[in-house]
Amino acid sequence: MSVRAVGAVDLIWEEQPPYDDRAGGRLARAVVTKEFQGDLQASSVGHLLTAEATRPGSGGYVGFERVVGTLHGRLGSFVLQHCGVMDRGSGALTIRVVPDTGTGDLTGLTGVMEIRLVDGEHGFTFDYTVGR
Repeated sequence: MSVRAVGAVDLIWEEQPPYDDRAGGRLARAVVTKEFQGDLQASSVGHLLTAEATRPGSGGYVGFERVVGTLHGRLGSFVLQHCGVMDRGSGALTIRVVPDTGTGDLTGLTGVMEIRLVDGEHGFTFDYTVGR
């Protein structure tokens, strides 16, 4: 049975200079650091590859993020995989736990996270199971 964790997240997005700036889309790297509050009390660092299209509002990114802390009181870490795309302002983002990356009390963790922006504040919803 899945459990839901919710809370707030503070993040810092640091984009690196592009490594490929040719016609058709700019490719770059970014590092994102997060502090989660709520049911997930944790810190994370993510490394991302980004593609910025020439049309405003279009692009995408992929990446991995290691999260370390407590989830509903369970101490451990896990890795999230990101896949995001913007198509002329309409976006889709999938963030899921990479299988078998949970450690400590989070061994066997699986789940899907949603990050949302409401009134300028970031929040998260994380539906997960532990120990399958």
